[in-house]
Amino acid sequence: MRVLVAMSGGVDSSVAAALLQEQGHDVVGVTMKLWGGESDSGCCSVSDVDDARRVADELGIDHHVFNFGDDFTRDVIEPYVADHAAGRTPNPCIECNRHLKFDRLLHRAEALGFDTVATGHHVRLATDGLGRPHLARAHDAAKDQSYVLYVVAGDVLDRVSFPVGDMTKDEVRAHAARLGLRTASKPDSQDVCFITSVEGRRGFLQGRIDYTPGRVVDAAGTEVGRVDAVELVTIGQRRGLDIGGNPTPRYAVDVDVPAATVTIGDADALLADAVGLADVVWAHDPIEGPVLAQCSAHGSPHPATVRGTTVTFDEPQRRLAPGQSVVLYRGDLVVGGGIAQR
Repeated sequence: MRVLVAMSGGVDSSVAAALLQEQGHDVVGVTMKLWGGESDSGCCSVSDVDDARRVADELGIDHHVFNFGDDFTRDVIEPYVADHAAGRTPNPCIECNRHLKFDRLLHRAEALGFDTVATGHHVRLATDGLGRPHLARAHDAAKDQSYVLYVVAGDVLDRVSFPVGDMTKDEVRAHAARLGLRTASKPDSQDVCFITSVEGRRGFLQGRIDYTPGRVVDAAGTEVGRVDAVELVTIGQRRGLDIGGNPTPRYAVDVDVPAATVTIGDADALLADAVGLADVVWAHDPIEGPVLAQCSAHGSPHPATVRGTTVTFDEPQRRLAPGQSVVLYRGDLVVGGGIAQR
């Protein structure tokens, strides 16, 4: 089988390529050039491309670089900026998976005659009771990436592979070390690739959107503070709200950009019984009934019920920031997910 392996320059994708080669597949590595700006915390730096190329050389496989920079700008950067301008808190890694890794790259692979695209994500493929493929939680629960991959669904699941999903991270590193791969001890990439540790989110958005100074009000509408950029406030945020030394913690429970207003409340005010979803992606057919709902990449799943595009929690949960994703599971299988609405 001809397999195109997305090699980010990290240890997981390096070992994914090695495992497939050991299984006798015709393996070719590819690194996607996505972000052309500064990057010090993600997987888009020049050194990462160099690491991927050198690992391919060590394995004796061909390596290519695909420039998808324009697609990345259109499908990830521009929506990220627009979401913040509208008071939403997006997850650009999910959108990169949706549009780049499992759409643009997959179509390029098919055009070049590859049977499968493989990545180094920690996630497994499993089947449901009807024999249909689903994403499933990784063997290493601490490294599970199924949350950010819920958009990989339907017939796409027949054309992808996740070779390290049944391994722990320690096992991945040990395998790389046995092969003498240069990435064996390389630290994991962190955070968003286009947000540097120096400028942060504020610096990245500066100049791309106009910041709006705004009021901070309590539940009665009384002004209790000010913020210099409503667009940078996230539901659940506590710091940076300039509300004085109230002994009871107060959190942002609503952000209204058009009104330039942030509403705060105590921990109870931050709870919600349900959340409505948009842009819902189902693994196969839409489902209703009991699910486990996970509301952040490293959060715990919560028992809930889904009806249409509304997820109702068995017990109230911390309110989600609009733009964040809710991923739905049955057991370890991903059955769907969508984006939280205000």
